[in-house]
Amino acid sequence: MKIRVYYEDTDCGNVVYYANYLKYMERSRTEVLREAGVSLAVLRDAGVQFVVVSVNCRYRAPAVYDDLLEVHSSLVESTSITITFRTEIRNPADVLLVTGDVRLACIGPDGKVRKIPADILAALNL
Repeated sequence: MKIRVYYEDTDCGNVVYYANYLKYMERSRTEVLREAGVSLAVLRDAGVQFVVVSVNCRYRAPAVYDDLLEVHSSLVESTSITITFRTEIRNPADVLLVTGDVRLACIGPDGKVRKIPADILAALNL
């Protein structure tokens, strides 16, 4: 997906503030799930949520104001209760700026860890 860097995303040097890359990763993960037919809102209403349990980011080069970034996420690992996404963020010159792995755990309405429902695993081809 493409994400434009706005002024609000940058620090005083017009460089993307490091924490904003996590927002870009979140958007990309949500779109991957949406494309697979998995709606986070529908899941929430059914008492199923995914929560972030770990993040690992590697910052390689900065994005700057007005860049049109290419953000690509894919599923790289799963267990019965977790899924892990890997995200790459590139600038308009196709330079790799950031890589990140985000691990999500499935929880129920009580906030306790639960198995990922079979229909979600099937939709994600897991």
